Amino acid sequence: MKQSISILLAAFIVFSSCENEVATKRILPILGERDVDYKMIDGEEVADTIYHLVPDFEYLNQDSVLISSESIKEKLWIVDFFFTSCPTICPPMTSNMQSLNEATADLKEHVQFLSFSIDPKRDTPSNLRKYISARDIATANWHFLTGEEDATHLLAKSFFNGAERNDEADGGFGHTDYFALVDTDGHVRGIYKGTDREQMDVLEADLRKLLKHEYGIEGSK
Repeated sequence: MKQSISILLAAFIVFSSCENEVATKRILPILGERDVDYKMIDGEEVADTIYHLVPDFEYLNQDSVLISSESIKEKLWIVDFFFTSCPTICPPMTSNMQSLNEATADLKEHVQFLSFSIDPKRDTPSNLRKYISARDIATANWHFLTGEEDATHLLAKSFFNGAERNDEADGGFGHTDYFALVDTDGHVRGIYKGTDREQMDVLEADLRKLLKHEYGIEGSK
């Protein structure tokens, strides 16, 4: 699964990077496939590019509060997919996400961290709270989300992640370790390897650049 997603992602990045050279106002590329919609305006045919968007969603968070994409659309998102009983890649992913959350505390009014559980049967809100408490995670701008399993596995694809039940995998699920950076329009603007500490530095730098150059927001750093 990881190899096929990585190949597709590489193709998306190449395509997006080429366009980014033309769209000089865009500090980071928009990842994903796109379509061109032709419209007649004042008698002239005008081309409008339709970019990849993540779909709308609603999930319960660790406090049993219903969180929708609409309710947090004014913020940039940093997203991953995990499960609390994962014995392999999830612990370093969560640790790196926690470090990134702390490093960007000056931007917490503008950034929302989202961790979607791919194992909702076990990851109830109460279990998510236990997971958070055991790791002393600050959740002022971090939702741990749980919802319908199949829908979550499908949602992961929109964030260029993969998730599936796999009895042969440790913990019973196979999934990718990518973090996605998403803008306020629902476009994925970057993908980063969540188990790689150096990639967190890249993600933080991209987040700050995006906020500064496209939203006019500078942090305290």
